[in-house]
Amino acid sequence: MRTLSVTMSTTLDGVVQGLGRPDEDTRGGFDHGGWGPRYTDDVMMAEMGKGMSAPGDMLFGRRTWVDFRHAWADAEDGNPFTAHLNGARKYVASTTMTDADAWQNSVLLPGDAARTVAELKATDGPDLGVIGSAALVRSLHAAGLVDTYTLLIHPLVLGQGTRLFDDTSPLTEFTLTRSVVTGTGVIIATYART
Repeated sequence: MRTLSVTMSTTLDGVVQGLGRPDEDTRGGFDHGGWGPRYTDDVMMAEMGKGMSAPGDMLFGRRTWVDFRHAWADAEDGNPFTAHLNGARKYVASTTMTDADAWQNSVLLPGDAARTVAELKATDGPDLGVIGSAALVRSLHAAGLVDTYTLLIHPLVLGQGTRLFDDTSPLTEFTLTRSVVTGTGVIIATYART
């Protein structure tokens, strides 16, 4: 059976929307996009590199898969993350897509994400990692499918935006298994489901 690990950047108030660019996700009138890059430093890059160097398959929701495909599929920049993202098997959970042929090594998981991901987890194969994909993560969390979270907790409060956990999230306990503080004050904390 595979494990499922989530890596997610969040603010102190739990916002996960629009980390990378001002235009990344403006749903709901969100106007604080691009809040994350100024906190990137060598410590964060080294920690993310450790995760990217581990073998495993990736799992995305539709929106994140499309965004990542545009950013990474045709990139030839020598960035080690580019090679990892393009080379990894990528599963995309979607109820609206008809194929995932637009990005190499991608496999469509159609229909209900909790059901299809549970079936995928039950197979033999590499562990699964999720980056971003907040709506997908909330549904997988509610179904009890997330084994670990690595949260990059940024030292700011936005006061608006989509949060990782909301009123529908079930009570779940975790154990802190590792933590690192970056030079910019980001706490990178890994939690395992208790």
